Amino acid sequence: QVQLVESGGGLVQPGVSLSLSCAASSDIGLIYYTAWFRQAPGKQRELVASVTKGAITMYVDSVKGRFTISRDNAKEMVYLQMNSLNPEDTAVYYCAAGWYRDDWPYWGQGTQVTVSS
Repeated sequence: QVQLVESGGGLVQPGVSLSLSCAASSDIGLIYYTAWFRQAPGKQRELVASVTKGAITMYVDSVKGRFTISRDNAKEMVYLQMNSLNPEDTAVYYCAAGWYRDDWPYWGQGTQVTVSS
């Protein structure tokens, strides 16, 4: 069983950067996919970015060029660097892990990111 704990959320102004971290309770390196999802009020949860154990990344179009996902298997950490934040990025951000792209059995509790002036 893998437990994931996110940190780093908060209230920021538009245009600034924020970094999210996700700490895993066990060897995240054994799990092929790790990802960040987000859910805004009244909207469905969406996959924001994913990274494989081989460092292959994928991003939703709305964050390409602004967000960077990375993972450090030795430290059992997954990161999301978010730059040029805008109000549409406001959401609860969740860390997730799994062996298949469409199957995410492990989830964190979420961390709130609010972008507002």
